[in-house]
Amino acid sequence: MDKSWSRRDFLTLVGMGGVVLVSGCTSLGQSLQGGGQAAAEDFFFVQLSDTHWGFEGAVANPDAAGTLPKAVAAVNALEQVPDFLIFTGDLTHTTDDPRERRRRLAQFKEIVSQLKVPVVHFMPGEHDAALDNGKAFSEFFGATHYTFDHKGVHFIVLDNVSDPSARIGEAQLQWLAADLAKQDKNARIVVFTHRPLFDLYPQWDWATRDGDAALALLMPYQNVTVFYGHIHQEHHFRTAHIEHHAAKSLIFALPAPGSQPKRLPVPWDAAAPYRGLGWREVAKAHSQKNYLLTEMAVTGGATHV
Repeated sequence: MDKSWSRRDFLTLVGMGGVVLVSGCTSLGQSLQGGGQAAAEDFFFVQLSDTHWGFEGAVANPDAAGTLPKAVAAVNALEQVPDFLIFTGDLTHTTDDPRERRRRLAQFKEIVSQLKVPVVHFMPGEHDAALDNGKAFSEFFGATHYTFDHKGVHFIVLDNVSDPSARIGEAQLQWLAADLAKQDKNARIVVFTHRPLFDLYPQWDWATRDGDAALALLMPYQNVTVFYGHIHQEHHFRTAHIEHHAAKSLIFALPAPGSQPKRLPVPWDAAAPYRGLGWREVAKAHSQKNYLLTEMAVTGGATHV
């Protein structure tokens, strides 16, 4: 990155286990959004993913009960208060017991109530919703799919987990089509999902069975970015002009797709605690198409990608 650029000269995304900071210069709103769109204001939001509250496993994370409170404290310590925060699924760890599922959801909700953020959005992961079609999640957090608009950006939250077959489903796809029909083709659109919409590695459940249908609906729109979780690691992919960025988990890392026979958590490294969990800065100049990514370890330091 050219260090002479002002912070207000580019779109920035900062990720902590995917924390995302978005900042766009108001005076450049027209060029960032495309013709006909209202000028965007500066703002930033935080994305957290895969907290798996209720997980127990010292081999993967001996601090399983401490990482979520640490994340809340880290967000509260940010110099600039985020406009909003979104959890992109697997708030809790799976359980066959409906009472235990609700107990974990209640505990999670109590912990995150300490966040000093004006608005917090939630969406389920399969650990939260696949065993009861999202019933318990909805009792605590409301709809599993919805939209909202913020300062010139249209946000779409898709549910590709409540159906245990890993589908979005025809009804929700029709809902998505109706929502997109209201948007200009140059609108700035951000999509949140839990699973990837593309076939990253279906053998490990890293895909959405009808994700191609959702992408086909999104394809006519020229400014679409997808943020997701589920795979517990940083990953970047592109389908035509649509960018996909995976968030790291706040509980344990998972291996690279297909890099070993089974999808097992990366063992905790006492010599490098919290390895695989960290901060990400993603910067985009208004005159450039690609993002500049900077990964920040939980303990500090940075590497540029």
